[in-house]
Amino acid sequence: MPTPPTSHNTFTLAQAAGAAPSLAALQERIRESQWCLEQIRHLIPAGLRAHVRSGPLQDQEWCLLVASGAASTKLRHLLPALQLALTQRGAQVTAIRIKVQTPGR
Repeated sequence: MPTPPTSHNTFTLAQAAGAAPSLAALQERIRESQWCLEQIRHLIPAGLRAHVRSGPLQDQEWCLLVASGAASTKLRHLLPALQLALTQRGAQVTAIRIKVQTPGR
C-alpha cells in the first residue's frame, strides 16, 4: 500500500531560530564570536590569519581555534593586545582561550 504524500516544509535558519529560543541564542553567540574575530583580525600577522577561526563564546570567555601548536604559540604572545582591542570596542569578553583544532574536528 503506497504511503500518502507528506508535506515538506522548508524553513530558513532565521525562521527555525525564531521558533526555537535555544537555537536563536546559539545563532547570536556565533554572530558575537565572529564579530570578535573581525575586531582583532588586523592584529594577527597576515601569515597567521588563515590558521585562526572564531570558536565558542560562552560566559564572557571566547575561544580562538587554531590549526597547529605553532600557531597557538604565536597567538598566545598577542593575547594582551587582542584582549585590549576587544575591551576598547565594547566586547563583553573577559578571557580568551586558544584551542588547537586539527583538520576534520
